[in-house]
Amino acid sequence: MSVRRSAAIGLVALVLGVGGCGTVHPPLAEPASGIDAPYLVGPGDTLNIVVWRNPELSIIVPVRPDGKITTPLVEDLPASGKTATQLARDIEKVLAKYIQSPVVTVIVTGFVGPYSQQVRVIGEAARPQALAYRQNMTLLDVMIAVGGITDFADGNKASILRTGGGKTEQFGVRLTHLVRGGDLSANVAMRPGDVLIIPQSFF
Repeated sequence: MSVRRSAAIGLVALVLGVGGCGTVHPPLAEPASGIDAPYLVGPGDTLNIVVWRNPELSIIVPVRPDGKITTPLVEDLPASGKTATQLARDIEKVLAKYIQSPVVTVIVTGFVGPYSQQVRVIGEAARPQALAYRQNMTLLDVMIAVGGITDFADGNKASILRTGGGKTEQFGVRLTHLVRGGDLSANVAMRPGDVLIIPQSFF
């Protein structure tokens, strides 16, 4: 067994322990409305910053792991957790010290988002990863993005760990029925910050 697989299994076991000794709750209801919220910039995002009539100040920059960016004349400006428009106004305030009436546009070209706006997939997914939450995202969307489940997965014992309102809940989901059986009744709505845990099948 590879070191990577062993580490993933250990992490799954740890999270299951936190979630009430693996207690599985009834499947999630499927509210179809989704969450209509603006996209927030997060570490790892790529930003195209355009300063009107000042091409020497325009630049494409990544958001650093500490959530800050540095551009010409603007150093260590917090970006994480802000909308692109909010960040543009913050850059304008700094640039106003150096140029007259700056007009800044921020375009997010590489989407990761802050942790609170991500959906993370751990365990026996083909490609475990963190995904930027999208409006109306469902479990099926997540499965497509991570390439489905492995042959070692116990998909129908998978669960979603959801934190909100000061409490953490764990909901059972039926990935095998959804991915391999095409049972759309097993599809559920995802929420920003959800963690999908896919355990290994022991047989």
